[in-house]
Amino acid sequence: MEIAKLGEFGLIDRLTKDIQTKNASTLKGIGDDCAVLSYPESEILITTDLLMEGVHFDLTYTDLRHLGYKSAMVNISDVFAMNGTPRQLTVSLAISKRFTVEDIEELYAGLQIACQKWGVDIVGGDTTASYTGLAISITCIGEANKEDIVYRSGARPTDLVCVSGDLGAAYMGLQLLEREKSVYYAQVDELQKKMAEAQKAGDAQKIENLKSQISSLSQPDFSGKEYLLQRQLQAEARGDIIERLRQAGIRPTAMMDISDGLSSELMHICKQSGTGCRIFENRIPIDYQTAVMAEELNMNVTTCALNGGEDYELLFTVPIGDHEKIEQIEDVHLIGHITEPQLGQMLVTRDGQEFELKAQGWNGLK
Repeated sequence: MEIAKLGEFGLIDRLTKDIQTKNASTLKGIGDDCAVLSYPESEILITTDLLMEGVHFDLTYTDLRHLGYKSAMVNISDVFAMNGTPRQLTVSLAISKRFTVEDIEELYAGLQIACQKWGVDIVGGDTTASYTGLAISITCIGEANKEDIVYRSGARPTDLVCVSGDLGAAYMGLQLLEREKSVYYAQVDELQKKMAEAQKAGDAQKIENLKSQISSLSQPDFSGKEYLLQRQLQAEARGDIIERLRQAGIRPTAMMDISDGLSSELMHICKQSGTGCRIFENRIPIDYQTAVMAEELNMNVTTCALNGGEDYELLFTVPIGDHEKIEQIEDVHLIGHITEPQLGQMLVTRDGQEFELKAQGWNGLK
């Protein structure tokens, strides 16, 4: 169905008719000029992300349901990175004419799955037309007690540097998808050149054969690389790690989620905390599929883990006195420590050499 047949408000009604609020702080959700929220005893956390087609996602290999899921998760992740609890979400879309109502329903299905996972209410947003593709703007609202909020600026010398999960897999998934996309379009281009020649020669039979070849181009074989694709296409906010830290009685001194790469995020923490750091190459957690893919592409796997981005794992520091507690938490890895600022921000390699960290992660404005 063409979106124009429904109009803006008809589309909103169709997308949101089954949304029910879950949080007591949501007094009024979708359906009025503003959502009405109540946080009488908590601090409010607000984060916004803008995702642009062709910059942040490629619909050649990203389906709309996964895109909706990821769009919500990257915002929910920011609230967890402040040691907060996500509560509400607003969704604004700029949509070009090539999308149907059913396409946008798929996008919303992914958004709702992500929100249901963490008990988040979709409470509003906006829709408009776009001449340049799809744009998605998400705002997530969360809450936290004042004393529980963790900023980037709280790290102190001797604090331990920790990360959740493993790093570099999302970047390797992106490299894999981009490689297969290039291979596919190279095959299409070659066949289209042959078709143009056949059209000039008036060879109808050859034209039909070439059309058949284009339509039957085989899909790439991703067996053995499923984890990499999952990490790229289905980002996960690590609220489970926040809960484990709370249960262990650990309050991080500084924290960020890893969206632009470990090195970039760690340098942000050091800059805002006025510190240096030492992290150890042999302690950076890397999945087996990530290492195999890096070798296949002739890339340095440590560089991928440091600079790849889009892992959405948590990077945080804790007091050295929490060392034993941290070691007991599943899927958390101790990778280094915070130092005095004059010692710099350094990576210690497997053979004991030291190199200055550089922020080589994602920069959407380059």
